[in-house]
Amino acid sequence: MGQKQPISYMAKTDLERSRNEDHNKLLIHRVEHRLEQIRLGGGKKKIEKQHAEGKLTARERIDYLIDKDRKAFEVGAFAGFEMYEEYGGCPAGGVVVVVAYVSGRQCVVVANDATVKAGAWFPITGKKNLRAQEIALENRLPIIYLVDSAGVFLPMQDEIFPDKEHFGRIFRNNARLSSAGIPQIAAIMGSCVAGGAYLPIMSDEALIVEGTGSIFLAGPYLVKAAIGEDVDKEILGGARTQTEISGICDYKSKDDKECLDTIRELMTQFGEFEKAGFDRIASKPPKANAEDLLQYFPENPAKPYDTMEILKRLVDDSKLTLYKKDYGKTIICAYARIDGWSVGIVANSREVVKTAKGEMQFGGVIYSDSADKAARFILNCNQKRIPLVFLHDVTGFMVGTRSEHGGIIKDGAKMVNAVANSTVPKFSVVMGNSFGAGNYAMCGKAYDPRLIVAWPSARIAVMGGDQAAQVLMQIQVSALKAKGEELHKEDEKRLFDAIKGRYENQTSPFYAAARLWVDAIIDPRQTRDFISMGIEAANHAPLEKFNVGVFQV
Repeated sequence: MGQKQPISYMAKTDLERSRNEDHNKLLIHRVEHRLEQIRLGGGKKKIEKQHAEGKLTARERIDYLIDKDRKAFEVGAFAGFEMYEEYGGCPAGGVVVVVAYVSGRQCVVVANDATVKAGAWFPITGKKNLRAQEIALENRLPIIYLVDSAGVFLPMQDEIFPDKEHFGRIFRNNARLSSAGIPQIAAIMGSCVAGGAYLPIMSDEALIVEGTGSIFLAGPYLVKAAIGEDVDKEILGGARTQTEISGICDYKSKDDKECLDTIRELMTQFGEFEKAGFDRIASKPPKANAEDLLQYFPENPAKPYDTMEILKRLVDDSKLTLYKKDYGKTIICAYARIDGWSVGIVANSREVVKTAKGEMQFGGVIYSDSADKAARFILNCNQKRIPLVFLHDVTGFMVGTRSEHGGIIKDGAKMVNAVANSTVPKFSVVMGNSFGAGNYAMCGKAYDPRLIVAWPSARIAVMGGDQAAQVLMQIQVSALKAKGEELHKEDEKRLFDAIKGRYENQTSPFYAAARLWVDAIIDPRQTRDFISMGIEAANHAPLEKFNVGVFQV
């Protein structure tokens, strides 16, 4: 009597699962709360002002345009998050981008948000527009532009105007999309001025709204300054001028809704294009309860867990055909189906395992055997025309004498080569860690995934926070010692904590999404929908011939 009873393994597991779920729900709530603020754009007063002008907001235009009974995926909602604060911020990068369905046709929709600095283009705005065009080009999806922009944000013109991936690249992409036979429709629903005027007119068809839409290379003030001519906006480039006199625009609408209705009608006229032909059968929900997913991903990012429990809640019927199950165990490779689509899954295993030679391997680390297995599996998926899904929770490749002597660089290079040369569509989900060269091997942003998303638990960096802070602190301490200065233990701890805090902020999913290193931060329970919509988009684009190139075997 009076002695503590031991907690059973099952009770401990239940406690851990409950703690994991609470932690992950808290992370999701933080994402949703921030999204609520972002969706207000420039704020309620700016929204009211736009309504008073007889205009819908960017998000209202998109909601009216797209099919309500089909899922939509927003790209780059966190673009610009906590950036440009000296200018009042730039929510969502000042432009809303979605992959959605319009009249039953999957497409990309790009809408300038005029509540954010009158829709002016910040550097991140340009990057986000280029990303939208990249998605359309790679997946051969029609793209719809809802234009309402004051043009380049002049205080930052040097960071948006002249370089290769800046403003001008958008018009170059207009031409490339048209050349590839990918339909582009542009609606001028507000200002469209200077270089920005080329975007709608380089599209296949252009619409303009009476009273609010205007398009010209130079506005009334610049015309007055340049040639001394007095002219108002409507006469210079309003709807009547550009449909009846210049013939620049093809359709004139009395208001936003009529304009959007016309776009929906135009979308019904498209013919069908060649498909990639990815295999799909009737979808089945996972046998394992998908709602339990949050219970199995740990609150502690360093803690091992059973990745198979995650996968069973993502794939149809919880069925996986494991490739080389007992070899290279720190990477799981498996054939499965997600919403009926055939997929090849490459996932980091976080369990500590023992090899056939009796050696211990740490979860989340890529060893020579796991890199070799993954490379072979990726080649097989390309051979069979099966889309690839990468699930990241990786701290990098194994280091040390044994690994170097065993050829870890060679085996890692094989995997990177296979990823880089894959022609089947690749989709990346950063669940937890995505560090160093592990990010590259698992198809990070540099390796052209068709779409890449992060869970709220994601961390992306060259290495973990503790390791990076130790390295950076040692450099600073050594520099001080070289000057004859010494730090007390308390000072070293303060310096370490400051460096770690700054570094870990840069590893957060919000920091990554703000810079478009990932396309979105999603609720883990939405992963199936994200992958399914991505493969459906990718199925519109026939595959290129696969040639893996040369690597050391």
